[in-house]
Amino acid sequence: WNLQDAALSSASAKLQEPEVCNDVLFREGRTLNGQETYTPRLILMDLKGSLNCLRQEGCLYGDDKRDCTVAWKGTMTTHKEEPPVKNPFLQDLSMLEGQNVAQADGGPRGFSDRRGISQRNIPQHIPKPFRKTYHLESSVHVWSDFLRTHLHPKTVCVVRQYSHEGEADRLDAFGQGERLLCEPNYLQDLEDRLHFYVEECDYLQGFQVLCDLHDGFSGVGAKVTELLCDEFSGRGILTWGTTPILPPEREPMKDMYRLLNTVLGIVHLASQSSLFCPLSLNGTLSRRPQPPPPVSFPHVQYNSSLNYHSSALLATALESLTMPYRIHTSPMTMAQLADTLNFSGRKVVNTWASVPFPVACSRSLPDVLCGMLEAAPWKPLSSCGETPGSRCFAQSVVLRGIRRARQTSNLRPGISPYSRLHACDTGEEVVACYLQTLYPGCHSTSYVLEGPCKVAAPYPQFFSPFVNQQGFIMEEPMSCPRVVESIPVLTALQSSPVLYRTLQHLHQEVSRVDVRRWAAFFSTGLELAEFHEALYELKNLAECYCSSFDLDQTEERGLLPNGGVGGVGCAGLN
Repeated sequence: WNLQDAALSSASAKLQEPEVCNDVLFREGRTLNGQETYTPRLILMDLKGSLNCLRQEGCLYGDDKRDCTVAWKGTMTTHKEEPPVKNPFLQDLSMLEGQNVAQADGGPRGFSDRRGISQRNIPQHIPKPFRKTYHLESSVHVWSDFLRTHLHPKTVCVVRQYSHEGEADRLDAFGQGERLLCEPNYLQDLEDRLHFYVEECDYLQGFQVLCDLHDGFSGVGAKVTELLCDEFSGRGILTWGTTPILPPEREPMKDMYRLLNTVLGIVHLASQSSLFCPLSLNGTLSRRPQPPPPVSFPHVQYNSSLNYHSSALLATALESLTMPYRIHTSPMTMAQLADTLNFSGRKVVNTWASVPFPVACSRSLPDVLCGMLEAAPWKPLSSCGETPGSRCFAQSVVLRGIRRARQTSNLRPGISPYSRLHACDTGEEVVACYLQTLYPGCHSTSYVLEGPCKVAAPYPQFFSPFVNQQGFIMEEPMSCPRVVESIPVLTALQSSPVLYRTLQHLHQEVSRVDVRRWAAFFSTGLELAEFHEALYELKNLAECYCSSFDLDQTEERGLLPNGGVGGVGCAGLN
């Protein structure tokens, strides 16, 4: 979602020393012409039709003037396909790079600020896209429609036998994804790309794996994490499984496939990762006739039917959640972060976020948090619901966008502090004291950063009128239009007892499924024995989060963990 690129390209980086080490996720390179580049350390697998205007090999290292001379002297028939139409944002990017707007050859896609590639022939009357507001709700269909970051030729891998659009050739089932990476050509290609990035690292912390959880990419993610676990033992593997917001009207077959993919994905991804976290704005992961509404934020007015909106919110949370092993002042690595949360077999965690964090520009952090002592302002982003009684085993909390002068109360000498929060000397102490009040006995690590989350165009401008240009909350709505350029964000990665009920409900629901009715799902290569084993592992995983409170609640409902299964005839399997 261009968030790291926005921070790199921003000319308003006022901090004396950068807080974030961008080299963790980006790499320096050099083109054939000797120009320096700065591209993400990224391997991306997607389906045919997902690139739209983007060229698969990128634009940095290739030759735009390729020789298209045909050696054949016989009769030829030329079939020409109309190029994709670029949205206004991509048109402005092309013009800023000195290209023809009507040309859709996937040329340079980003800004060269801080990346050593000069901007050519930029017309002075064209506004820079990150200073302009775009309304792309009707013109964004895939992620490449809003990408402005340059990609390395080793980044994009397109799966040709499955299509992004239409009902045919869909990557719908977990077994399809697993079988895909069993094919030698895709497996070899992935290993080559992986070793290209790994062998140039001077210190390899680990890997972030981001995959869809609801479709066949859950199987792809399972094979990828298996490969990483086998080849890079001891390195951190943090896996995030995303699920789009479910429409009110859903087809029964797709809904069942989503449920089965989710269960198999959770089990396999958790077992082979250091940490696994579902990411979604849905109210639940299971099937319900009337599911709870999507997550809402007080100062965000997003359209839940648009992936363009929901993915922006999830990306904002993910950008802050990963800060502990990306900031200069933190000695923590990916593996160490996982170790603080995954003890006692609890390798599944849930996410919370406040986007934007509701703070007025004139108030200090202790003043703001003193008004939130009843409950934290964040919302669940893992489809696990609220945590009753504010119980938590361990958590990692990141707060961004609070200037150092506002992180403490700065009381004048002789004035008694109003609360324990006002007596703290640093922002980290303020947040730690606040978390200890909300979650007594919980192991918490907290980080407070001055730099906010940059939300440059084409990030959706779906904020309420009470949010000003810097993302702070005003007492009165803004009278004139404004472009929100940055926002403060509060996120938490938690190991929580609420996961017991989430995983238990998934186990109970899938255990009642008569798999004989879904033979097509299992015809993709998934064995019934593997499915039954996954249910058993899901049950064991749920019990890792079981507390005395949950046992009492379970006994009252007559739902003991060892109850019957039914449906598939596999008693005791989860």
